[in-house]
Amino acid sequence: MQANLPPIAEIWVYLSGSPLLALILTLSAYQVGVLVYERLGRNPLANPIAIAVFIVAVAITLIDMPYPKYFAGAQFVHFLLGTATVSLAVPIYKGFNALSGRVLPLLLALIGGGVTSVISAVGLARLLGADTAIIGGLYAKSVTAPIAMGVAERIGVSPTLTAVFAVSTGVLGAVLGRYVLDFVGVRAWWQRGFALGVASHGIGTSRAFSVHPEAGAYSSLAMGMHGILGAILIPVFFSWFK
Repeated sequence: MQANLPPIAEIWVYLSGSPLLALILTLSAYQVGVLVYERLGRNPLANPIAIAVFIVAVAITLIDMPYPKYFAGAQFVHFLLGTATVSLAVPIYKGFNALSGRVLPLLLALIGGGVTSVISAVGLARLLGADTAIIGGLYAKSVTAPIAMGVAERIGVSPTLTAVFAVSTGVLGAVLGRYVLDFVGVRAWWQRGFALGVASHGIGTSRAFSVHPEAGAYSSLAMGMHGILGAILIPVFFSWFK
């Protein structure tokens, strides 16, 4: 004897109104991105984050789900960003033993990369006549997203816009970083990893770990150090150039 099942339309109405739909969509999209990435031999052009963003954007457009409603369901993932930020202390602690003789060049690279990321993005945006809201969102784009959003709130600009720029920066760094570093002749894994961590934070670090453990370790170290310095110095830069 079969149980009386509700019509599929009623099931869809229930699911579309449930916060779980957004969470399931987010996790499923990322899983699809990882599968594609693995099937294509971990090609940087098949970045799983970029694929997941595309899938989610298309999906919520097709089902006509407003972004605030999507975010209400996916905010559990957003909540975990705070935990991930605190956990940056682990790679920083573990990385100190490997810094013998490399402290000065790494600090110079970190400061140079951080300053360049702010001046180049903000300067170009102003040159092109961008809106002040867009310019403000570019200040913290190269810092890992949770810290970038906190910095944005501190300097009085849009955290959402800053997060968009931070994720875009991370995806572009993960996709193009390999080719840029090959072009300029950077071969050592610790140098490649540190550069990715400074320029493209968590998403670049994920890519670095998938390629080589030393690159991943230095990338996570750079991401953490950049986050700490960025949280302190970016508001100072903002007060100078606003």
